[in-house]
Amino acid sequence: MSTTGRKLRADAERSIRTIMEAAERVLSENPGATMEQIAEAAGVSRTTIHRRFASREALIDIMTVAAWKEIAEAVDAARPATAPPQVAMYQATANVLRVKSGWRFALTGQGPLSGEQARAEAARIEADTIGKCDVVIRRAQQEGVIRPDADPLWVRRVYLALLTEAAHGAYSGHAGAPGEAAPAETDADIDELATRVMDTLLRGLGPGS
Repeated sequence: MSTTGRKLRADAERSIRTIMEAAERVLSENPGATMEQIAEAAGVSRTTIHRRFASREALIDIMTVAAWKEIAEAVDAARPATAPPQVAMYQATANVLRVKSGWRFALTGQGPLSGEQARAEAARIEADTIGKCDVVIRRAQQEGVIRPDADPLWVRRVYLALLTEAAHGAYSGHAGAPGEAAPAETDADIDELATRVMDTLLRGLGPGS
């Protein structure tokens, strides 16, 4: 049986991934970068990038959906419905921080997605992921990890705020010089950030916490 079709699909997928990764780097530094600048950074021709993506907006849409899919996979890998709640919450936090560190531009909400299908898919994935967050919060309350009288919606809002700040704020121990982007977080940095998020969520910062 011929494998030509599969090889072409694999080549196309690699090309798309290469372009998206280049776009993430370029747009993080210059949100107004053109398709031609992205193509140059990806090492592909203008013809190739325009063949893969109908427009700059379509490229950003696909990047954002791809990033949300990776977040969903990161949360699933933490087994929010079956792992001990505190373990699941820590692992999901670390996993999501790793994903967010690679998709800073795509996940910063630069504006509404241009395509209706992309908007619907991203919204569906986000809602499903938040639903799994709610599941693990309820389990944490049932097992006494989080106070049972705490409002679960407020717990989720606080948790997501902490996660967002950890993902997009400069890491205090490795901030770059003024005017320079902070260096990418290492695995150790991400583990420490995840620990800080969980410690703040579960124990607070006051002396009586």
